[in-house]
Amino acid sequence: MFKCMGYHNNVKIVYIFLILAISGGLMEALSEEITFLPEPSKKGQMSFEETIFLRRSVREFSDYPLSLKDLSQLLWVSQGKVKSGRRAAPSAGALYPLEIYAVCGNVKGLTPGVYRYDSKKHSLQKITEGDRRIVLSSAALGQYWVKDAPLSIVISAIFERTTKKYGERGIRYVFIEVGHVAQNILLQAVALNLGAVPVGAFYDDEVKKALNIPSDEQPLYIIPIGKEK
Repeated sequence: MFKCMGYHNNVKIVYIFLILAISGGLMEALSEEITFLPEPSKKGQMSFEETIFLRRSVREFSDYPLSLKDLSQLLWVSQGKVKSGRRAAPSAGALYPLEIYAVCGNVKGLTPGVYRYDSKKHSLQKITEGDRRIVLSSAALGQYWVKDAPLSIVISAIFERTTKKYGERGIRYVFIEVGHVAQNILLQAVALNLGAVPVGAFYDDEVKKALNIPSDEQPLYIIPIGKEK
């Protein structure tokens, strides 16, 4: 009888422990919404030269939704893995200080929200629930194309990843790198028959607050993307 009571007490202790674990960090991990993206295409129907020739800034977007395949392609050219095992854009010392966010308002297969791109798994982790385009537009000095585009890609940087090796010169390297990434995105948008425009005018702190970006990251670019009206 004593052994039986001890057994049940142990079971009760384990049960309580599991409840506490689930209500804490384990539940937090389980609640993360992960979306694995379609495999990106490695060959397109438009030549590189033609994308350069056709590229222009587009600020008028229709309400036509983007596909998950298009989003996958745009994110892959930003920081996705390439043949060398590195990423799609060059990075000083391969330190990769940039973080990529997809602010989705009208993307098929995704509920509206803010998603962080995981280049290693080619997946998205939901950061914030709900359509944040109006708030992001307000943070970008009211530029309406940020509100109207079905998608905005926001690029932020953790400068310390680069400056810890290169010092102050690392700041320059980060700005160079974000230019590489932005151009990749803009040219890929053309190849997908989409319009896009680079946006650099915004209140940094308001963008961070709108998208729930960590305090050690600095937003550098907003790129609204969608079908041209």
